[in-house]
Amino acid sequence: MLSVRPKVAELAFHVFSRSLHPELYALHQRRRIERTLYDVQVDITNCGHVVTWRGGGMTICEVATSAQQPLPKRRCLLSRPLKGSRTERAECRGGVQYKTHFQLEPVAPDMFWMVQQQLGNGQTEGLLHRFDASGRMALGALSYVNVETRRQSVLIQAIHTFPDDYAIVKVESLFSLGGDAK
Repeated sequence: MLSVRPKVAELAFHVFSRSLHPELYALHQRRRIERTLYDVQVDITNCGHVVTWRGGGMTICEVATSAQQPLPKRRCLLSRPLKGSRTERAECRGGVQYKTHFQLEPVAPDMFWMVQQQLGNGQTEGLLHRFDASGRMALGALSYVNVETRRQSVLIQAIHTFPDDYAIVKVESLFSLGGDAK
């Protein structure tokens, strides 16, 4: 399967109060973490990532993907183009809180390659996927997702590179049950 990225102009960010069927996206890496009060599944996809968090009787699903990706309309809490820098939050029933900050950052080619090398060459604790080169660039894109768990919360940090556009997408999201969400 060819695993190259879409153009950054085609990216979108969605949040659902439901899980998504895995057939809706091309999966490259997956990690599932179960804690006493919640569980989280992190998927690296061809366009970005899907994070599905379940806790406090709620499901929250965060999706960074192509705007062309067919997704359900039902129970969509947030749908935004992935452009610039944006902070969003949602208070859900049962004290469940969701906060995110995402940004698309165009960078100079030398800065882009420095970030790309640091991500691709270092030892990682999170999920890392190296994509095939698009043909225009010698190196393919990278996706890195780091997961930090606490008793009542999880912090997800994702970085996705787009070599053809010299752009980096950064997403930081906090899913919490209200107690230790710092």
